[in-house]
Amino acid sequence: MAKQIPVYLFVGQLESGKTKFIQETMEDPQFDSGDKTLLLVCEDGEIEYDPSRFAFGGVHVAQIEDKSELTQENLAALAEKSGCGRVLVEYNGMWLLQDLYDAMPDNWVVFQCLATADGTTIKTYAGDNAMRALLLDKLRASELLVVNRAEAVNDDESRQLIHKLVRQASRRCDIAYEFKDGSVGYDDIPDPLPFDINAPVVEIPAEFFGVWYMDCMDEMEKYDGKTVKFLAQVCQTNRAGKGCFVPGRFAMTCCVQDIQFVGFPCKYDDYKNLEQRSWITLTAKVNVKYHPIYKGQTAGSTGPVLTALAIEPAEKPLDDVVTFS
Repeated sequence: MAKQIPVYLFVGQLESGKTKFIQETMEDPQFDSGDKTLLLVCEDGEIEYDPSRFAFGGVHVAQIEDKSELTQENLAALAEKSGCGRVLVEYNGMWLLQDLYDAMPDNWVVFQCLATADGTTIKTYAGDNAMRALLLDKLRASELLVVNRAEAVNDDESRQLIHKLVRQASRRCDIAYEFKDGSVGYDDIPDPLPFDINAPVVEIPAEFFGVWYMDCMDEMEKYDGKTVKFLAQVCQTNRAGKGCFVPGRFAMTCCVQDIQFVGFPCKYDDYKNLEQRSWITLTAKVNVKYHPIYKGQTAGSTGPVLTALAIEPAEKPLDDVVTFS
């Protein structure tokens, strides 16, 4: 089996500070892992890299001019040419992350994803459905959002808006505000869960399925071994794997155009007798393990895999679309 190559993703809109972030990272001697580094640049910004200031050598910079160049063959060839032991990606803000995940060689594993935003434009982007969807796509994978030029959003209303925006995509993504003088402030708005995580059976209120789904994906380890009960629709798909179906819900991130079905693979011996799109109340045990459905999205392609303990017929709720906040 080929050696795993860690991938560091830097995401955000054009001119949000990605190049500056990466340049400063590469100037830090503590970021020297001893491996050769492949730096994939997927968009042209106003600032160019200065390799002479990198704290270490062995950095190969490659430009991805067009999304059509995102193929496993091309990325594998670049990795082989560079002899890299790790990859940094400055990703194009107009491309969906799934395009990159699908193109990554099998031995590439996303190790960290960091997002940047410009405080002078983030609220404008958040108010535009198309740009908002692209922002949420990046935030969903990120561990940290750095908002530079934070003077423009240094008020409670702006902080609440940005907090809500991030929480529509992720409950684990931290938010940092960077000011011109170099000081940094952090988001400390609380996010209580609307269900009891410590109950013998964690019962998920129907309207909060999206919140639970996001929290389970973000902090899957805390659900490992727990029993959960929730309302779901049946999705029969080959992606679920042998002897499995996907119980889930249709969820809306920011607008009607981006409604998508989300759920987890679930083992159930009698799954074939479940009617497609029928409503059920499912009691299931959660285990975190390998499943190909998580390829490119999690380390080792591991994620929540359910085992059905009980399934009961259920009625369609009044509001059959959930949100992530």
